Amino acid sequence: MLTLQPATTNDIDTIRQLAWNIFPATYREILSPGQITYMMEWMYSEASLRTQMEEECHTYLLARDGDEAIGYVSLQPENDQLWCLQKIYVLPEHQGQHVGSFLFDHAIQFIRDHSTGPCAMELHVNRENKALTFYQSKGMVIDSEGDFPIGQGYEMNDYIMRMEIR
Repeated sequence: MLTLQPATTNDIDTIRQLAWNIFPATYREILSPGQITYMMEWMYSEASLRTQMEEECHTYLLARDGDEAIGYVSLQPENDQLWCLQKIYVLPEHQGQHVGSFLFDHAIQFIRDHSTGPCAMELHVNRENKALTFYQSKGMVIDSEGDFPIGQGYEMNDYIMRMEIR
């Protein structure tokens, strides 16, 4: 049975372990090995995760199957009317088992519970990411696109997807 656990800084090692098992597998056909390594350190070092959680108001929610952490979602409020779905990832062996939907639906509920009124959620998704159809099936629409430099000559080539939340 799937359960949801709000993560704390005590869960940083769990998030890092999940990320190392998910992120490279997800992007190996889209990004170079060098960019994957760079992005892993940029987003998933212990220091980066601690800063996200303690200073940048990221909320991580872990999906568990029994005692095993199998995925996570990260949300960040931009302002009263806008939340960013920063990350949503599921272990490859659990993909196709509705874990992504479980996390996505709980993310929407979390936003509703922590917002004062109608708002929107945005997500940056790589234009080549096969999860694009998943987000569209959940009601997100492509609002715009952009190429965003992230350092060391790398950039993210993303669609910015959006969903109104009532």
